[in-house]
Amino acid sequence: MITTGQKIAIQRTDSSRLSSTNLNDIKFGRVFSDHMLVMDYQDGAWQPPTIMPFGDLHMSPAALVLHYSQTIFEGLKAYKSADGSVNLFRPQANITRMNHSAKRLCMPQIPEELFLEALTTLVGLDRGWIPEGDGAALYIRPFMFASDEYIGVKPSDGYRFIIITCPVRGYYNEPVRVKIETTYSRAFPGGTGETKCGGNYAGGLYPAKLGQDAGYHQLIWTDGLTHQYIEESGTMNVFFNIDGKLITPALDGTILRGVTRDSIIRIAKDEGFPVEERKVSVEEVVTAAREKRLISAFGAGTAATIAHIASIAHGDEVFELPAVGERKLAERIGTVLDGIRRGHLNDKYGWVVRV
Repeated sequence: MITTGQKIAIQRTDSSRLSSTNLNDIKFGRVFSDHMLVMDYQDGAWQPPTIMPFGDLHMSPAALVLHYSQTIFEGLKAYKSADGSVNLFRPQANITRMNHSAKRLCMPQIPEELFLEALTTLVGLDRGWIPEGDGAALYIRPFMFASDEYIGVKPSDGYRFIIITCPVRGYYNEPVRVKIETTYSRAFPGGTGETKCGGNYAGGLYPAKLGQDAGYHQLIWTDGLTHQYIEESGTMNVFFNIDGKLITPALDGTILRGVTRDSIIRIAKDEGFPVEERKVSVEEVVTAAREKRLISAFGAGTAATIAHIASIAHGDEVFELPAVGERKLAERIGTVLDGIRRGHLNDKYGWVVRV
């Protein structure tokens, strides 16, 4: 097994695409940086990693991942700091969560030191791809999939781990309209709801499309057993400011352990805002909205950071929420979070890793 400090092989591209890419005009997740890191798991051990030019993969039609969905991923960001350096935001938390996902899907763990070294080396090599300006960052996508070539329902013996990066700007250009989903389900107790595996997201595409066809940007997912309790908003954790208290569903095995979620909770508490992590019923949210006590609501995740919710639909009712400019709690938390990531504020939590 590789230990930290062993040199990562680097094959630099002969023709960088950076000079011909307009970083001021990019769509999220559509433009990729020059390099990627690839590492294979074979014979019970991780093989030496290689950074190589970004390019297509060659796979057998019998690759297990294509048939039984043994695949997991993560998402984190690198930011340009105020002093010109590059900051990774809480990469250790993403590494821990990916290894948790790996365990749940019967996949090998990735040593934390090796994972972190791979991240910093790759981001350092492609640091020129990080855009300038508010909301700009380098999105980092580590993923792993079963690579054995046969048809059979069993854990793979071989795996491929890859990290790719892409320059990004804002995920949502405006506050989103959401609908509380009470027919389809995202996760069930004992399932894979708290992991970042591909199947979780595939299952949500059809109900999300139905919502989009009806004029909504995203769904608010409810529990799979009763549809009485709020779980997530689209692919994000969700927060509600009701009567001045910041409320979010408690982690119970069906909800993703969001890194942004945890960061928001810790900042909110330190800023003196009351925070409650508990079961949040649909009835509670709808009643608060109806009585104008729902001051704000937002999704929280790596891609969008804070995605303000403009309106919430439930059945035949649509509740319009106060304008974003009036949401002082969410705006303050977002300002502190961004300040820490970009080096404008003191990182008293030790969240930033410099590249």
